Amino acid sequence: MKSFIKSDLFILILLASAKLILHLLTNHQYGFHRDELATLHDARNLAWGFIAYPPLTPFLGSLELQLFGTSLVGFRFFSALSQSIVMIVAGLMAKELGGSRRAQIFAALGAGIGMLTMIQGALFQYVAFDFLWVVLLAYFTLRLLKSDDPRWWLAMGAVIGLGMMTRYTMGVHVVGLILAVVLTPARKYLKSPWLWAGALLALLIFLPNLIWQIQNDFISLEFQSAIHERDVRIGRAEGYLTDQLVMANPFMIPVWIAGLLSYFRHETYRTLAFMYILPVVIFLLMQGRGYYPAPAYVMLIAAGMVGVDKRIAAADPKTARRSLTQTWAFLSLGFLLAAALMLPLAPVNSAVWKVAYEVHDNFAEQLGWREMNQQIADVYHALPADEQARAGILAGNYGEAGALDLYGNEYDLPNVISPVDSFWMGGAPQENIDVLIVVGYSREDAAQYFKSCELAGQVSNDYGVENEEAELKDILLCKGLRHPWPELWISMQRFM
Repeated sequence: MKSFIKSDLFILILLASAKLILHLLTNHQYGFHRDELATLHDARNLAWGFIAYPPLTPFLGSLELQLFGTSLVGFRFFSALSQSIVMIVAGLMAKELGGSRRAQIFAALGAGIGMLTMIQGALFQYVAFDFLWVVLLAYFTLRLLKSDDPRWWLAMGAVIGLGMMTRYTMGVHVVGLILAVVLTPARKYLKSPWLWAGALLALLIFLPNLIWQIQNDFISLEFQSAIHERDVRIGRAEGYLTDQLVMANPFMIPVWIAGLLSYFRHETYRTLAFMYILPVVIFLLMQGRGYYPAPAYVMLIAAGMVGVDKRIAAADPKTARRSLTQTWAFLSLGFLLAAALMLPLAPVNSAVWKVAYEVHDNFAEQLGWREMNQQIADVYHALPADEQARAGILAGNYGEAGALDLYGNEYDLPNVISPVDSFWMGGAPQENIDVLIVVGYSREDAAQYFKSCELAGQVSNDYGVENEEAELKDILLCKGLRHPWPELWISMQRFM
């Protein structure tokens, strides 16, 4: 036990635990994010697949619900844990590259202050777990290249399978891995039975979701195509290359560039350099969003920090002190920047909060869900008894549907109806429902499905913050179906 306490791994675990505790102390702010609300619904309706993503994240969400209920901190626990583990893996990568304890600490901290990893420890999204699997894939690849032990392909196959059960973009990293192997001396492993055993293991892990996709006509491909078209149309793919400069952390740019160059210079590890370059290029060609390659920066930071530490160790005392001070300053400033922008710390509408709001909308999309339920409840409870008996609530996006599914019972509301993503797979509502309180639709869109619609209220939040709910804030009261529900349900399907 004493030897473990003195070990490098114990120090890395302490650092990761500090990050985990930081998230646990701050993750109670604001409310559930709209993405979390959709996952909450899926976590209570488990299947081997969902329209928007594979099944692993909802499964983890169901475990959290059993352990912690609908606590914000509890529901985000596994996300926070996954991003803390990333720090440990970064330190272990530095160690495998010959880094001292100091280099391992630098690597863990450099990875831990990444912009995406910081926000993903504060939200329960599949991105958090996808991030971990990609980092582990790089670590196991490093172990393979260093040890020349082909049995590491089994570990790589396992994380690829878990990655595919988390997010389909793992497929891009797999393509990057394959091409990186072909382009480097690692191509010798193509003849190894362990590589093919790893591939088989990945397929076996992914098989239940693949069967689900076959049974559902590969509906997720249709979803991904629609979402990608929307993202490109509204400009979410713009600034992709600029995003690469800040995705790890702006203060880590010199470090990860140095790490990338060190991998290219070292023939044994050149495969890892291509495992960064190729996914970045592929996502660029696919017009992906800027954060997609973010996990790959962890392995670059690990290598870069090893180089930083070696330069410090080789320098004269005065230069070493100056370099050490600069390194700690960069890490500290990087942490302060990431914490201010990516952790739910600042009061809503404070100066810091507004700066974060200009950078991303994650905090804004956590506000107003209980208020929305109350505003809809005001409309519902004002209906005559006979109309309440055949009334339903139609939600136009998954955030609204998830919030009504989560909180609706508290306001004595009927079950939510929504044709969005996995909610649509619940099937058409009962035929007798012909009075609809509609949220998330324009009056023109709602008029396609119902004979009459009138304004009954508006969605707002107590802070006056502009978020997605503010775009279509009207609460409509619609009556009379233009077609039977089974027919309407097919035409109403939405991907978001």
